[in-house]
Amino acid sequence: MIRRIQNKVAESRYTLPVTVLYGCAVWAAAGLFSRQWWIQFCCFIASAYLMMELNSQNMLIRIFSRAVSCSYIVLTCIAISFFLSISGAVTQLAVIASLLLLFQSYQDKEAAGHIFYAFLCLGLGCMADIRLICYLPLYWGLTAWTLYSLSWRTGAASLLGLLTPYWFSLAWHMYQGKGDISQWLSFFSGFHDIVWPPDYTVIGQSELVLILFLVTLALLGAVHFVLTSYHDKIRVRQIYYSFILTVVWSLFITAMQPQCFDVTCRMMIISVSPLIAHFIALTHTRLSNIVFFALLAASLILTCYFLWISSSVS
Repeated sequence: MIRRIQNKVAESRYTLPVTVLYGCAVWAAAGLFSRQWWIQFCCFIASAYLMMELNSQNMLIRIFSRAVSCSYIVLTCIAISFFLSISGAVTQLAVIASLLLLFQSYQDKEAAGHIFYAFLCLGLGCMADIRLICYLPLYWGLTAWTLYSLSWRTGAASLLGLLTPYWFSLAWHMYQGKGDISQWLSFFSGFHDIVWPPDYTVIGQSELVLILFLVTLALLGAVHFVLTSYHDKIRVRQIYYSFILTVVWSLFITAMQPQCFDVTCRMMIISVSPLIAHFIALTHTRLSNIVFFALLAASLILTCYFLWISSSVS
């Protein structure tokens, strides 16, 4: 087996530190210091760490590789327009934490604890952006069809976990002596963005470019995984099928409610990262090496493009 440049990069222990420095440089160039995006940046660092844990705990790549977290950092840094949103950064962090916990429930219909905390994180994400509630049917579908952990007990735990943040926030609101709950109901204001028929004018050229790039990566990673999945353990296969379903669901939500683009795109970044990392780390052909350099060049070009757009807008 020939170890090409892509494999050396994927397996190197220096790749993650270099990628982290690259991510920090992009954040600095986008305006980290001038715009004081410290909360968002801390969420970004924490999210990258959780993606590394997601890879390590589930052995998503069957060799030593930090390609999952590195792919996540590179893809996140492309979406410069997402940097300014605190609620979006919290949502993205909460989703990764929820998936990390959810995958621990694989084939365990008694895993009420893991399910509760997974949906608790999902509920926290919904409090940051209520449009994330569109992924609730997907989460239940994953527990039933790919993780095989849905039962009456875990189903009840999921509802309790989802509602717990709202119960605590309402209790705190009432403790503060605020009898009027209209301020508390502001958590649900995001529902105003859900309209029919879909308003596709909210998808501009830059958003369309980002979606097409993520879809291209998703197709490349998904096709490669399906063709070579027999090399992976059954548990790993089911987790990757969960990522593929998340991408499909995200595209469906984007088509039905393009106003949810920033939420669905964040979900796609999370799901596409392991898929394309699997391709980069576990292919060894000359063609895949060329594709690796093409994707790397495209990522750098898009990052510079979105940096330029961000600077021109500001």
